[in-house]
Amino acid sequence: QVQLVESGGGLVQAGGALRLSCTASGSIFSINEMGWYRQVPGKQRELVATITNGGTTHYTDSVKGRFTIARDSAKNTGYLQMNSLKPEDTGVYSCYALINLSLYSTQGTQVTVSS
Repeated sequence: QVQLVESGGGLVQAGGALRLSCTASGSIFSINEMGWYRQVPGKQRELVATITNGGTTHYTDSVKGRFTIARDSAKNTGYLQMNSLKPEDTGVYSCYALINLSLYSTQGTQVTVSS
């Protein structure tokens, strides 16, 4: 059985930083990709950042240069470092991971950036 647990998030002022973590546990043979989505009320869910098992990263344009996704394969953990946060970054951030060729995701954590 595989579990995916997300931590981090919270309230921060504009210009501040937060880090999200996403840890997989259980019978894990491979994690091919990890990433984060964010959901803002009234808007479509947006894919924020992804990282493959080879370390290739992708970011949505609005976060390039401010967010960094990384992973620690030994810990089965992914990280999303969010710097220079803006009020428009506010939303629910959900982690996903392709583990053993199956897709897992978390319910999400709230990130609120005040102006």
